[in-house]
Amino acid sequence: MPATIGLMTLSIIFSAIAILAYYIHPQLFQYAANAVEQINFSSVLLNVMLSFLLFAGALHTDASLLRKERRNIILFSVVGVLFSTVIVAALIYGIVSIIGYRLDFIYCLLFGALISPTDPIAVLGILTKAGVPKRIEINIVGESLFNDGIGVVLFIIILEIIQRGVETVSFTDVVLLFIREAFGGLAFGFLIGYITYFLLKSIDHYETEVMITIAMVMGGYYVANLLQISGPLAMVVAGLFTESRIKRAMSSTTTLYIDKFWELIDAIMNAVLFVLIGLRLMLLDYKNTYLILGILTIPIVLIARYLSISVPLFLSKRQRLFNKKDRLLMVWGGLRGGLSIAMALSVSQNMHKDLLVFITYIVVLFSILVQGLTVGKFAKRLYKRI
Repeated sequence: MPATIGLMTLSIIFSAIAILAYYIHPQLFQYAANAVEQINFSSVLLNVMLSFLLFAGALHTDASLLRKERRNIILFSVVGVLFSTVIVAALIYGIVSIIGYRLDFIYCLLFGALISPTDPIAVLGILTKAGVPKRIEINIVGESLFNDGIGVVLFIIILEIIQRGVETVSFTDVVLLFIREAFGGLAFGFLIGYITYFLLKSIDHYETEVMITIAMVMGGYYVANLLQISGPLAMVVAGLFTESRIKRAMSSTTTLYIDKFWELIDAIMNAVLFVLIGLRLMLLDYKNTYLILGILTIPIVLIARYLSISVPLFLSKRQRLFNKKDRLLMVWGGLRGGLSIAMALSVSQNMHKDLLVFITYIVVLFSILVQGLTVGKFAKRLYKRI
């Protein structure tokens, strides 16, 4: 199995064993539950792990190929995420109204923001092995890196609106907040990327150079949070900046060590992320309504994904660049991963947390296990490859 799919499978098994322990040895389960409740998921996932995951993903992406498709990537990652967020929110709000579950529209928007970005961590390894056309792979991976950051920005903005009160926030406040978060994150990413490049170029000692990249990620993300700009976007830009100049700044030995170090960090962080997800799932307050909503959300997310690709292309008159086969592959290859669950886990309990986490998990489960395992065969069949 690809690493992401294998980790998700192990996470499911881990959760099942933990829940089974409740019936076999309730005291052991309660001990584990008490330990899990001490974990600040918002801090661990969004303020620590996310920076490492995004930098590692960007570092292993060919920046020169992304530049060739930059217009499409910007279109999909910005306009596409906004479209998808609104479409998902509207459809979810309609379904919960029909079912009779009370959920304000602002929480539907919050869910739309966290589920709309495709996850670069889930996408990178799977698409490479799937043998999809290189141009489409670059668009999906590049979009995933940036829409991930845009999605987090949008999620944080909606979260802040909820905390401050919808009636106290104006449209101008929202626009200014988005500009500060997004453009501030991009600019800061270039800044710390250039500083890192300058430091790496000035010395030739692989141990020190590896530590410089770690300091850049940890320190850069911390400062970005202090400045209230987007840390995720800063990490993506810094990672791509470092990748594009890595051979000019470092010896072949240092390049190899940095590449392998961040590859290992990526694997470790993914493993820890899915273990934490497995631990948190055993504490969810399960209801049959959640399962129904989760299953109904799967086609909603896929429909929103298709529209968020097709509508921006149509409006920008770039539809001829992507035929129907390309768009279908981008829909099926746009996987949701642990990042969506991490954002859902970061909300407070009074924001319908159990519902949001459960339906997010159902969508991610389908995305990784079903879409992830079939995207290769789907691509071959779509393009009639043998």
